[in-house]
Amino acid sequence: QVQFVESGGGLVQPGGSLSLSCSASGFFLQYYGIGWFRQAPGKEREGVACISSNGGSTDYADSAKGRFTISIDNAKNTVYLQMNNLTPEDTAVYYCAANLMRTRPTMASPQHEYAYWGQGTQVTVSS
Repeated sequence: QVQFVESGGGLVQPGGSLSLSCSASGFFLQYYGIGWFRQAPGKEREGVACISSNGGSTDYADSAKGRFTISIDNAKNTVYLQMNNLTPEDTAVYYCAANLMRTRPTMASPQHEYAYWGQGTQVTVSS
């Protein structure tokens, strides 16, 4: 079965950090650009960060720049999102997905290019 499994979410206080993981099964990350997305209650899903298939190129939403870091370990077939200095506005379900059309996506790459969405992991930032 081709899918991502996200993990690492939880409840954290404002200013805290979380490290999310997204493990792929049924396919190899090394052939795809990967994106992290999030969806807050009542809001549309939005892109947070993306990375090229070889990990050499990354791009971030303005809201994530300077706070989030995306990385990839092709040996483990896993992509990560390190999130620091979290705020309540970061509260959302976080998903990862593979870009089937680009090995080097950017934040401008449309979401319809992405597939193999996981179930997501909940991140709640609250005091």
